[in-house]
Amino acid sequence: MAAVPLVLIASVRSRGARIGWKREAALALAGFALAAHFATWIASLLYTSVAISTLLVTTTPLWTSLYDLFVTRARPSRDFVVALALASAGAAAIAFARAGAAPVPGHALLGDALALIGGIAMGVYLIVVRRSGVTPSAGPALSTTAIVARTYSWAALTLLLATVPAHQPLPAFTNYAAWLGILGMGVFSQLLGHTALNAALRDFSASIVAMSTLIEPLAAAILAALLFGEALSAQTIAGGLAVLAAVALSLGRQRVIFT
Repeated sequence: MAAVPLVLIASVRSRGARIGWKREAALALAGFALAAHFATWIASLLYTSVAISTLLVTTTPLWTSLYDLFVTRARPSRDFVVALALASAGAAAIAFARAGAAPVPGHALLGDALALIGGIAMGVYLIVVRRSGVTPSAGPALSTTAIVARTYSWAALTLLLATVPAHQPLPAFTNYAAWLGILGMGVFSQLLGHTALNAALRDFSASIVAMSTLIEPLAAAILAALLFGEALSAQTIAGGLAVLAAVALSLGRQRVIFT
């Protein structure tokens, strides 16, 4: 649902322009990583709580920081380390304040591992897109539309093919609630949310963009309070303030975040 309109727009704008097979292959790899992110994260929700799953899948800035440290040899500044520690503590406070039962009990470690893999896969996606799509070293910068049209399409194809061995049919077309939920995720979460992350990679490093995803546990807590009547405890509020402070610190110091 997100890929189709973007492919149409990109086709009109590009007018047959070629970007080279290496960059095409890199963006295909990014699409596979995005598919792995969604598949493992959503699967984790069967075995662990929403709060814990959201916390572990937002460990992405940790993995992108390790990549910067060991691959690009970029040493994170003290400000970034402080921001990451503050955000992690805040996200943990939110998650453990809201931890609940999983639909399939007794497999919490499996659920935790799947969510963690989802966080790593998202880190791979952000790194590949930044290096292959928007940085000058990879050639002329591509538009956000050109990038996401490719990565979303590869992710969609990968996930559709994965439904066959997984024996997961589409919901019945009469199940309007399910299709409205899928439409909402396609339009808001993917077309708007993930596309905004891709656009942010033009101005911020992969680690800084990943840091912004730590707002997700806070957003989940607020939405749960509004939609399901869950109470916002003092621990949740304190954790949320810590996450917001960390994101503000990392964005405000993003120009000197690595030395």
